[in-house]
Amino acid sequence: MSETPVLRLSNITKTFGTTVANDAVSIDLAHGEVLALLGENGAGKTTLMSILFGHYTPDSGSVEVEGRELPPGRPRAAINAGVGMVHQHFSLAPNLTVLENVMTGTQSLFKLRSDTGAARAKLAELAERFGLAVDPDARLGDLSVGEQQRVEILKALYNDAKILILDEPTAVLTNLEAERLFSTLREMARQGLSLIFISHKLHEVMAAADRVVVLRGGKVVAERIAAETTKEELAELMVGRRIARPKREAGAPGAVVLEAIGASLAVDGVARLSDLSLKLRAGETLGIIGVSGNGQAQLAQMVSGLATPTAGELRLFDEPIKEGVAALVEAGVGRIPEDRNAEGAIGEMTLWENAILERMHSPRFSKNGLVNRAAARAFATTIIEEFDVRGGAPDRRIRLLSGGNMQKLILGRNLHDQPKLLIAAQPTRGLDEGAIAAVHTRILEARNAGAAVLLISEDLEEVINLADRIQAIVKGRLSPPLAAEEADARKLGLMMAGDWSKEVVHAS
Repeated sequence: MSETPVLRLSNITKTFGTTVANDAVSIDLAHGEVLALLGENGAGKTTLMSILFGHYTPDSGSVEVEGRELPPGRPRAAINAGVGMVHQHFSLAPNLTVLENVMTGTQSLFKLRSDTGAARAKLAELAERFGLAVDPDARLGDLSVGEQQRVEILKALYNDAKILILDEPTAVLTNLEAERLFSTLREMARQGLSLIFISHKLHEVMAAADRVVVLRGGKVVAERIAAETTKEELAELMVGRRIARPKREAGAPGAVVLEAIGASLAVDGVARLSDLSLKLRAGETLGIIGVSGNGQAQLAQMVSGLATPTAGELRLFDEPIKEGVAALVEAGVGRIPEDRNAEGAIGEMTLWENAILERMHSPRFSKNGLVNRAAARAFATTIIEEFDVRGGAPDRRIRLLSGGNMQKLILGRNLHDQPKLLIAAQPTRGLDEGAIAAVHTRILEARNAGAAVLLISEDLEEVINLADRIQAIVKGRLSPPLAAEEADARKLGLMMAGDWSKEVVHAS
């Protein structure tokens, strides 16, 4: 690595109203270095990188690339200087091909013909060089999330990026896709690129980074060489205190709340769920594990009233489950959807509007078709206070919150009035250690208070800590249940691979 930094951020300060997102932040990046920017949700990481890329203009401070100061608030200047950014929520056009997405914005609008031949050759060379294989003629919307991320990276490399910023690059990836990504990043660094990746996943930071910068409350609070620190130290630096995930204690399950009897689901004539059997009792958590894409999303939709079984039965409180979210909410069902941005909240709506989103027609919040705004704001204020929704005010748009704080609001609106059934699909995806511990605590409190909890998660540690019984879902089918006391990573891995032999799974 060269002694002269390829990138220098000097005393960057940025405020939004009364909120200080970045407070005199200074960071250097060396040639060929992989730097992890670590911090809680809302610590200021994404804001800082948005300033570097020109999406935001800082209140004060400067950005230099190879000793030359970049004009603030101009993404094109950042791109021309060799800065590329891979966004957490991809900025690609799903109706265009891979090649068309990569070429977009790279040629003058006044050019009569696009030089697709040269572009195709350059794209192929980059894909080969960095191991990012993708079909240039594939329609982007037909690709998996991992493949779409490769296209984002290739687009940045196509623009001759020498500094690559990745914002929460594994938030929507499977474990295998994440491993492949970090192998690619290490190869990029070996070939001389400099990389910053924003994360809160400590095992990724330890595995991939050369150096770690920790932000807390918008300030740089620590800097560590990755090989000379520990996950425990980084977790404490992130939140300013020791963090331990809570664990379930043995309980006494009550009556059956949710039951599937040979339930199947077909979507557009294609079988997604087949002959499911499960039984969930009050005061119990049933964990559903599986590799992404094996039917978890369809299971969550079916038990949430968004899809009706095409065969078999699905029963709630020993009655056929009613279709429609409103009916289930009225019956005492709370749900934490897998995608909080697409299914859990409406970004342009305020916190108070999102707080009553599924309860808007309740007499508590409306009368004669008119929303009782005072009651709704009071409800939102209570959730903000009880669930520590930071940066939140009832009239603030929810899209301005960090992912962790948005998740806390969704959790709060479902748990404030003790639910009888809580459906939690990937409840801590994309959250930092502090937020994960807070969400786990609330889920355990709901279970201990008598709620039946259906936990659908790809995080094996999460399931082992929270669930009483565990079933694996493989190609739309559910394994027999395994008692949590008998679960370990090896057994769960075998179950997820489809090994449901008696040596692995003991019905319980």
